[in-house]
Amino acid sequence: MTQPHPPIEPADYAAMTGREVGLSRWFTLSQREIDKFAACTGDRQFIHTDPDRARNTPFGGTIAHGFLTLSMLAEMLRDIPAVAGVSMSVNYGLNRMRFLSPVPVDSRVRGRFVLQDYDEIAPGQVQTTYAVTVEIEGSERPALVAEWLVRHHLGAAAA
Repeated sequence: MTQPHPPIEPADYAAMTGREVGLSRWFTLSQREIDKFAACTGDRQFIHTDPDRARNTPFGGTIAHGFLTLSMLAEMLRDIPAVAGVSMSVNYGLNRMRFLSPVPVDSRVRGRFVLQDYDEIAPGQVQTTYAVTVEIEGSERPALVAEWLVRHHLGAAAA
């Protein structure tokens, strides 16, 4: 998939610190997606994978894994403007992250990104810190909030 927005020059991106830089499209977390994540991670807890048993829980049905929702950040980031000249981006980690609401099966989620910080950490490398909120369509409470660090390498990609 190609980036939906033109890249933004590094100095202009840095000037966006403290502002919302983008909102991703909606993603549906279907039972099929939940089951694939369970198979990949080995987390087959019934609240995720057994609709009949999960129906009798306070959730009223299956819910997406919190880590599945968190892992969606990588795809959501593709929907916001990128820093121009980036050859490679690397997930550097999270300073803070909280799961605030369960995501019921077949819910739609999207990411809202605020650029908290933009730092040149070495020649040709910048680190962005995003305050990310993953919203659940139709819900007042978000699925999660996170402070996410991403390192970007500028210039030609390594061979």
